[in-house]
Amino acid sequence: MYLPPHFEEIDSEQIGEVIDSAPLACIAAHTENGLIANHIPLLAAPDGSLIGHVAMANDMHRLIADGQEVLAIFRGSDAYVSPNFYPSKPEHHRHVPTWNYQVVHAYGDITFQHDDHSKRAAVGLLTRNHERKLNGKNAWRMSDAPADYMQQNLAEIVAFRIAVTRTLAKSKLSQNHEERDYLGAISGLHESGHSVLAQRMESRLHKTE
Repeated sequence: MYLPPHFEEIDSEQIGEVIDSAPLACIAAHTENGLIANHIPLLAAPDGSLIGHVAMANDMHRLIADGQEVLAIFRGSDAYVSPNFYPSKPEHHRHVPTWNYQVVHAYGDITFQHDDHSKRAAVGLLTRNHERKLNGKNAWRMSDAPADYMQQNLAEIVAFRIAVTRTLAKSKLSQNHEERDYLGAISGLHESGHSVLAQRMESRLHKTE
C-alpha cells in the first residue's frame, strides 16, 4: 500500500474503530491456483488475532495452507472530495479533486480449525458482538436455535484465526490542507451525505485541541 508519512495511521484506537466499523474484510492469499480473495466478516480478539469462519464448501480452507500468510483488508468510510469544499479555492484555484478514506491492512498467519469448540466460539463471538450492537437485550443467541439445527450448521463451516504479525493503516483525511480547508472538507462531506467520514475527521480535530 502506498503510504505517505502524513497519511499513515498509527493511532491504535483509530485502527480498532476501522476494523470494528467495517468488519467485512477482504482476505487475499497466494495459492497454487494463483491469487484468491474472499470477503468475510472478522472480529478482533483481545489478543490481537482475527477470528472468522467460512463455509465448508468454500475452497479457501483447502487452497490456503495452515500457517500461511494472508492479507486481511478492512475498508472504512470513503468519499469524493470536491475542490469546491475548500474556502481558499476562489483565492487561487490551486486545488484538485481527491478521495478521502480509511483502510487497514492486517498481515498474519492463518490457522483453520475444524473442531466443534472452535467453530462454536467463532460463531458465538461474532454473532454476540453484532447482535448486542443491533438488538441490545433482545440479541439473538446460538441457544435460541434448536440444538440439532445449530449442530447441522456448525458441521458446514470451518473456523479460523489469523495471528496478526504486521498492520499498516492509512487515514487519508485532508491532513495535508490548512485548517480552514480541512473544516471546509468536513462541512462539504456532511452536506454531500458522508457524515460518518466527516465525523471521523472531526474526532481527529478534537484530539489536537
